[in-house]
Amino acid sequence: MIKKLRPKDYNEVLHIGHYFRKGVPVVMDLTALPDDVARQLVDFSAGLICGRGGDMERLGPKVFLLQPAAHPRIAAAHVPDLAHVAD
Repeated sequence: MIKKLRPKDYNEVLHIGHYFRKGVPVVMDLTALPDDVARQLVDFSAGLICGRGGDMERLGPKVFLLQPAAHPRIAAAHVPDLAHVAD
């Protein structure tokens, strides 16, 4: 299972952290957010990855895949509904 989230503001980092800590890969679509808020979410995600292990991959402009350390790696082309945004 991959969880797709499109946060509306910074307060939704709780959801990102919740799924990531449970070992669920998260696609974080920040395209609807202003650049400054999107940057804050990317900074939060980078800290989450650093603290909990895992990896973050850019799938497209303002779209990121967060993969927990214990989860098998997912290729960007295999992310449902967002494979078209891969570079």
